[in-house]
Parts: sequence; structure tokens; C-alpha cells
Amino acid sequence: MCRWAAYTGAPIFLEEIVSRPGHSLIQQSHCATQCHTAINADGFGVAWYGERAEPGLYRDVMPAWSDPNLRSLTAQVRSGLFLAHVRASTGTATSRNNCHPFTWGRWSFMHNGQIGGYDAFRRDADMMIPDALYPSRKGATDSEALFLIAVAEGLDDDPKGAMERAAAKLIRLSRAKGAAPHLRLTAALSDGQRLYAIRYATDDHAPTLYHRWSESRQGTAVVSEPLESGECGWIEAPPFSFCTFDGPEVRVEDFHPCRLALAA
Repeated sequence: MCRWAAYTGAPIFLEEIVSRPGHSLIQQSHCATQCHTAINADGFGVAWYGERAEPGLYRDVMPAWSDPNLRSLTAQVRSGLFLAHVRASTGTATSRNNCHPFTWGRWSFMHNGQIGGYDAFRRDADMMIPDALYPSRKGATDSEALFLIAVAEGLDDDPKGAMERAAAKLIRLSRAKGAAPHLRLTAALSDGQRLYAIRYATDDHAPTLYHRWSESRQGTAVVSEPLESGECGWIEAPPFSFCTFDGPEVRVEDFHPCRLALAA
């Protein structure tokens, strides 16, 4: 499974999350400890916010640990809000367009997990993306489909509700044409103002998700795995949760797309 890390707070160099910690995202890309696949070598990406509303985006298909451009970029770019991801493909091709994060307008999104049996209903999922948004469908992943369906469901005005409705639509498809587990999901998304994160699964195996406020950085890291072994202060997000990060405060709400899927 993929690994990812996000940050919101006082501006820092991206390398303070992506490459410098002992168990940084780059370290996790070839030595993950809390997922089934220790190696995440099917590409990487970083989305960051700066002076403009829309995020900057850098993605490539190389393993994160072997790209000197990534290390140079993270050593020079400072941001108060960014998302970074290393990919382990669940079936779609290794290509730049399939690397996370995905962006649309001011939104950025990244995902770890799977939608069960996605290949069997991939066309049906694409049909849920409205014509006006379909030109933004650059790759073939279930993650990008989920993101664009959420945009169509009102992500701008209701991030939690839009993600629940989009997830419910794909859960229904997976139940009808796919396979269990119908959805496993940790995701981070941002509109450039706030950082949101989700932890959810239709079974009992939701991917891991942690967060930690740092007094020294004056910011919050949200990660698949803690960035330092034995470091205190990491809080595990509960399953079935939608988290909103605002300074040191975290608002945790229930996230239950299955209820919408059953009610339809």
C-alpha cells in the first residue's frame, strides 16, 4: 500500500517531513513498517501551497529515494501546507498521471487504500464523473476517480459530505460488480486553507493514520506512519473518522459512507 505525509502550520522546508526525519516519507518508500508492502517504488508526488491559490505539483515515476530532483526541491521549497505521497500500485500502470497527489483548481488530494474489484467497474466509475470535469481525468486510478466524483458532489462547499457521497457511490459499485474489501481508505485533501484527512474501511482493516502537533515547528504532521521511531505525541486517528486540522486543534467527525450506500 502507498505511504503519505501532509503538513499544515508555520512554513517549513518540505524536507523536514519528506526526507530529513529518521522515518521520513522517503525512508518509508523503501522501508515501510505498517503496511503489507514494504517497498513503495511506483512513483511519487508533492503538492504544495504558496503565494497562489492553486498548488504547485511535482510528480514522477522514479522511486522517491533515487530522484535527486526531489531532494533538491524539498530542500529549497518552504510551505505552510503541503501533501507528499509515495505510490505502490494496486494494478494501474506506473505513469506520471497515476501518481498522487491529484489536483483540481485549488484542491489537492491523495489516497492510500483500494476499492475492491475496481477493474471490473472502472468504466462505470468514469461515467460518474460529469462531462465538465472529465477533461481533468488524466490517469486511470480509482483514487483520481474518487477525487473527481467528490468534486462533483460539492467538495468546495461540503468536504466531508462530498467525500462520503463519492465513497458511497464507489462502495455500491464494488458491492454490485467488484469484490471485498469494498473500500479501504486513508486520504488527505486540502483547499489551500485547511487540511482534511480520512480514515475508513468497509472491513476491520483501515490503513493507519497518525497526526502530531509540533511546538517547535508550530505545525501538524499527518502521516501514514510516525516520522521518528519512539517519538512521543503521535495520535492515531480512529477508524470511521474525518479530521479537520486548524492549528493545534483537530476536529474529528464520524465518516460513514456505508450508511449512504445502504440507504440508496
